[in-house]
Amino acid sequence: MSDSHALKVSSVDRLTPNAVALTFEVPQELQDAYSFKAGQYITLKYSLNGRELRRAYSISSAPSSGQMTVGIKKMPNGTFSVFANENIKAGDVFEVMLPEGRFVFDQTSDKKNVAAFAAGSGITPIMSIAQTVLESNPENTFVLVFGNQSPEETMYFEKIQALKEQYSNRFFVQYIYSRSHEEDALFGRVERSTVNFVVKNKFKETPFDAFYLCGPEEMIQVVSDTLKENGVSEEKIHFELFTSSDEEDEMAENLEGKTKVEVILDDETFSLVMDRKQLVLDAVLNEDIDAPYSCQGGVCSTCIARIKEGKAEMAKNQILTDGEVAEGLILTCQAHPLTPTLKVDYDDV
Repeated sequence: MSDSHALKVSSVDRLTPNAVALTFEVPQELQDAYSFKAGQYITLKYSLNGRELRRAYSISSAPSSGQMTVGIKKMPNGTFSVFANENIKAGDVFEVMLPEGRFVFDQTSDKKNVAAFAAGSGITPIMSIAQTVLESNPENTFVLVFGNQSPEETMYFEKIQALKEQYSNRFFVQYIYSRSHEEDALFGRVERSTVNFVVKNKFKETPFDAFYLCGPEEMIQVVSDTLKENGVSEEKIHFELFTSSDEEDEMAENLEGKTKVEVILDDETFSLVMDRKQLVLDAVLNEDIDAPYSCQGGVCSTCIARIKEGKAEMAKNQILTDGEVAEGLILTCQAHPLTPTLKVDYDDV
């Protein structure tokens, strides 16, 4: 299930003082396996100080580019992000899981007007989506609202400027800086007034077909709520969290007892007994079952499984729709079992 291959880093490019872009060399025989849609991510597996780390990073290159590039921003107290920015060099080899993710733009020849709101490293999947939208139809338009501290800390700034030149009548950018006053840029953060400025003022005559939001949870919530206030239907709003709230798992405190769990993975069946205070994914990994996972924080969708028997409830869910939850899908990294037995299937997703 968690299929991966050893890929070599072909180049490391400095994007900002605190961010790099890694491009991976994909051998010809693996090109089909690593084909991706605009907006998807890959998970890197790496052993650091004797501990395996898994980190999901969105692909910033367009599918048409023939490259697979991810942008990595150094995070405060980060482990892998600091290592990536300070130590990785061309020629290094990583285990890279196959591309996945639901935050995608499905390429079509139909005319589309698309807008995106991003903050910080949330720009990475948006870069791939923007390029693909602009390439798909000569009449497509793309509006990018992008928040950062300053121009110097803006990932892919040069690439964005190049897109503005290449598609001067179809690609529009509104920069927002929280620590720098710049000409033609707003000051502050991406917030309610920003959204209203774009959809009710600057581009009020543009009928948008889709909105892509990527960044911290608070930003996504504000933008999504404001778009809905402006009459945008929920199905037009797509989002991906890059950071999530650090809420306590209050559900675990109230759970008692144990559950017998049956796990289906790669056509094999595994059995274990777990405490209901535990999360399903943690219990599965503790049994050395190679279940798919990446963030372990409910931010990506790598660990999704389907409940075949019993019941489980998620402590946090910002990814699955109500319909998907009703169909039995769960994020196993967030799920607690509630019944004496639970059967989950990682293959049927």
